[in-house]
Amino acid sequence: MFINHQPFLIIISSPSGAGKSTLCRMIIQNDPLIKLSVSATTRIKRPQEIDGQHYFFISQNEFDEMKKNAEFLENAKVFDHNYGTPKKMVEEEIKKGNCVLFDIDWQGARQIKEKSDRDSVVLIFILPPSMQELERRLRARASDPEEIVQDRMKKARSEISHYDEYDFILINDDLNATYQKIRSIIEAKRVARQNRDDIKKLIEQFSTNPL
Repeated sequence: MFINHQPFLIIISSPSGAGKSTLCRMIIQNDPLIKLSVSATTRIKRPQEIDGQHYFFISQNEFDEMKKNAEFLENAKVFDHNYGTPKKMVEEEIKKGNCVLFDIDWQGARQIKEKSDRDSVVLIFILPPSMQELERRLRARASDPEEIVQDRMKKARSEISHYDEYDFILINDDLNATYQKIRSIIEAKRVARQNRDDIKKLIEQFSTNPL
């Protein structure tokens, strides 16, 4: 565990049904130095969801006001609902020395990538083993009607077309193996950022104490 690591942003994207949310939960549960970003949304809260834990459920007017005041780090419209990441929460976690994990789509990932120092963010895209398996997983969600399944399949193809905007592309054909790969990516990023900080200090010593 790198207690003195330099915090960074971790973005994980995937089409719905590829296992992204499960993987994010596994990461958060096993690493106290990574905190999950909680998005604000205009969609209706589902029975099992908790306001402030799964999402911040707000009205369209509240969302528009926050967007007008530039309070979002990123925002996007998905399935006719607005989603956005409040800047304040992310900034607070970074100040505490925590990395922040984002469970967002390619639109949000692109916005954060454009606004961030390239070294301060790592982008990971999760693919399903096949489109057939993705459709099977979506249909296994008994709560979703047929039109929703078809909409999600259509959006999945669009989402996957942006895979090359990410640093790492992983195929989730084994949940635990995919989780371990993500852990390896995160630890490598920590080492790289810590080494960069140490090297910078060493270079400064050479500069201030010439032979």
